[in-house]
Amino acid sequence: MRDAMSILIRPVVSEKTYALMDAGTYVFVVDPRATKVDVRNAVEQAFNVKVVNVNTLNRKGKSTRNARTGVVGSRPGTKRAIVTLRQGDSINLFEN
Repeated sequence: MRDAMSILIRPVVSEKTYALMDAGTYVFVVDPRATKVDVRNAVEQAFNVKVVNVNTLNRKGKSTRNARTGVVGSRPGTKRAIVTLRQGDSINLFEN
């Protein structure tokens, strides 16, 4: 098994994920090759919590266009994991 920090890239910080945090659900950008079992083990190892459920989704990158040259490109796609913790467990993402 790979270490937790190579699987969990960063947490997703938005208004919607703040609302989910109150319910014990956290969203992370993860390595595209990571499976649900890998994500579960990485979160449990990194934050010392018990994971109840893991949902994953692949987001396709948006297409972009250079305004000066007209060259069409795209942003990279990402894989996200929505992790639900056992009731009473929490992750403090914003501590020093």
